[in-house]
Amino acid sequence: MPIYEYECRRCGHRFEYLVLSSTPAAKCPSCNKKDLEQLISLSAVSSEARRQANLSAARKRADIVRRDKQHEDHKHLHEHFEDHMPPPQPKKKK
Repeated sequence: MPIYEYECRRCGHRFEYLVLSSTPAAKCPSCNKKDLEQLISLSAVSSEARRQANLSAARKRADIVRRDKQHEDHKHLHEHFEDHMPPPQPKKKK
């Protein structure tokens, strides 16, 4: 199922259009004219190596976020208990 990119020669609007065997001819969604220029689209290439590299990078970013959150939670607990703990009692002499 090819998706083509078009630019309307009348109004300059750019859009994508899914072309099937039963699909009517493309027309501009902005001005409804059929005076269109089909643009050359860039293709996306995906490979197992590229996917693994993206996954590895995403995991590293997630680890950094998790580590930062744990640090902030730990810091918050320290601040909370320092604010709410009573001062130490002096030791009684016998």
